[in-house]
Amino acid sequence: MTSNIVAVWQSRSVLGLLVRRDLTVKYQQSVLGYLWSLLEPLAVAATYWFVFGYLYNTRGALDGAPYLVFLASGLFAWQWTSAVLGEATTALTAQSRLITTIKVPRQVFPIGRVFGKFFEYLAALPVVFLVAGIYAILGDYHFTWHILILPFAIAVQGVFLIGIALLLSSANVLLRDVERFIRLLNRILFYSAPIIYPLAMVEKAGMPGWVMAIYQANPLVGITQLHHSAFLPQEFPNATLLATTLTECVIIFLVGWFFFRRVEPAVLKEL
Repeated sequence: MTSNIVAVWQSRSVLGLLVRRDLTVKYQQSVLGYLWSLLEPLAVAATYWFVFGYLYNTRGALDGAPYLVFLASGLFAWQWTSAVLGEATTALTAQSRLITTIKVPRQVFPIGRVFGKFFEYLAALPVVFLVAGIYAILGDYHFTWHILILPFAIAVQGVFLIGIALLLSSANVLLRDVERFIRLLNRILFYSAPIIYPLAMVEKAGMPGWVMAIYQANPLVGITQLHHSAFLPQEFPNATLLATTLTECVIIFLVGWFFFRRVEPAVLKEL
């Protein structure tokens, strides 16, 4: 495995070219360019801010913290996950000619999708700081040293998404139903993580212990909490949830990597 990771690292220039190509193709004929990456989550955030922040008073579960800061910190991170889930399945099938003509580790192609969507997330991240900054000026919010958690949250999410991308891209070549299944799963995952509602609401819902255990076994729960906690320290996951999330992300990365290597010969035949 170490040699394969080294090979991918040595092909980082190709990875960079793939990322730049995908970003260029996506925005070259668009008037607003990368602003489209901001408009969708902003529109969604405004909708949920009104519905859950005011109509359902979700703000009460945040101990007075600004709900919009909570919402933005989770929603933009989710957009990265959602975009990877949506495009990882076609990372190999959509580039079959390129894959069979250049000699680079094939993992580069699904990993390229993860990094491409990461740069879109990075470009949108200033909006989260802008929202938090506005509340800070109004006196309703204060930045703390917990903002340093954000790079850690990004790294954990990146490890998770690389494993998912490797797994889905190779599986979809062998079984095309994977792509349709992920479209459905994408919608379910959005509501099964504390993106638009605080984790405290789930903990106070009185669910059976086994249901709560299944809920917290979703690695996106811990990942989302890490993103929230960079702006709202009280949202930092407890030791059990943090350990579970880190362990699951590493396992998913390893499973994705080894599965990709195992089925690679069959994948190349199908391509």
